[in-house]
Amino acid sequence: MTETNSCDTKLLLLRGFDIFEHITDEEYEELGLIHNFLEAKDGDYIYFPFQNNNKLYFAKEGFIKLGYIDEQGNEVIKEIIQKGEVFGQLTLEKNNDQDEFARAYRSSVSLCAFTIEDFITLLKRKPQMAIAFSFQLGNKLRKVETRLLNILNKDVKSRLIQLLLQLAAENNAVTNNTALLEKFLTHEDIAKLIGSSRQTVTTTLNLLEKQGLITVSKEFIRINDMKAFKKEAEQETREQP
Repeated sequence: MTETNSCDTKLLLLRGFDIFEHITDEEYEELGLIHNFLEAKDGDYIYFPFQNNNKLYFAKEGFIKLGYIDEQGNEVIKEIIQKGEVFGQLTLEKNNDQDEFARAYRSSVSLCAFTIEDFITLLKRKPQMAIAFSFQLGNKLRKVETRLLNILNKDVKSRLIQLLLQLAAENNAVTNNTALLEKFLTHEDIAKLIGSSRQTVTTTLNLLEKQGLITVSKEFIRINDMKAFKKEAEQETREQP
């Protein structure tokens, strides 16, 4: 990974995050923010499992894969982090080892990194940022809970539909009654995210396309009719035993 050092560049990039957008030049200097802007190439690890990292990361550009290795040596994807999201030592506890890894995914990424100590100091001096951070964590927790409930209670088709709807909402991809999703996830990765197999994901996508609900190409997945797609999700949920 490489680091960006220019103070002006750091301030400009920092303001790209909602939580930091109201910091003035004077406050930036007064707070003495100590942070790093990092860049990583596709496939580079940002941190490894059980690495005592003590850092909090904000994604500026690109995608980051969070996951762990199970007892059989298989990679399990926990989450795909996108622009504007936070990851790392979310509990703000020092020396708290995590079993996950973080890795640049399918493109180069740029990140803003704070040590836990510096970020806690920042939150103490800027209470409104602490509130914004708590809301961000709350949204993240709800997303994780929803994903877990879907895996436990819904079939593969329902889980896949819910994932596509979630991606459409998170990426502001909805225009009128359609949504155009950049196809940045492979079928294998989708399968890992929804607790299925690559073959089943491919079969289910083909089924949804035959139904006219989506259009799939190498570059994108288009939800052709959001209302009909949501109705299909509701229908599948009602038919669960």
